[in-house]
Amino acid sequence: MNRTMMIRLATPEDAVEILKIYAPYVENTAISFEYEVPSEEEFRERIESTLKRYPYIVAEQEGRIIGYAYVSIFHERKAYDWAVETSIYVDKDYKRSGCGKLLYQALERILKKQHISNLYACIAYTEQEDEHLTNDSMHFHEHLGYELVGTFKKCGYKFNRWYDMIWMEKMIGEHPENPEAFIPFSEMDVREIFEMRLPQSHWL
Repeated sequence: MNRTMMIRLATPEDAVEILKIYAPYVENTAISFEYEVPSEEEFRERIESTLKRYPYIVAEQEGRIIGYAYVSIFHERKAYDWAVETSIYVDKDYKRSGCGKLLYQALERILKKQHISNLYACIAYTEQEDEHLTNDSMHFHEHLGYELVGTFKKCGYKFNRWYDMIWMEKMIGEHPENPEAFIPFSEMDVREIFEMRLPQSHWL
């Protein structure tokens, strides 16, 4: 059977399913620097808070959420309105399925409509991979056009080990002398963006 994947807007009611994806990253990896898995209530609040200003989307297959992505504020100062930090998590059973690429493509389509020009990814990094961290995330972002712009040495401590953190950057817009104003996500009508399905046979 030819299965399809759908990208749609996340809702606070998705918190339980999304947490099932996120929890292993907290409990078993240094990909997330959180020590404890957030509660369902806290996660619902995170989704609600994000959607006021930025997109929060999920990838579904046969009604099951298999990955999600969102962006958050890069810096609170007004001058940073055109820059955001991206985040993405995919169910471990769907790694290298193309799910992550489709989520980021959908995010970029929305962010361009918001007049965002700069994307930044904050990624845990290690010079010696272990059972808690590989550098797959860095390579994934490189594949999608992100470039390394900064490294912070031994700034994250988890599982009795110090990890580095890197910043990667991707430009998706121009930088004119008078840029168009940032549009909060809550003020947009982006329903058409989520009307996208891709046959599994076309996944990367």
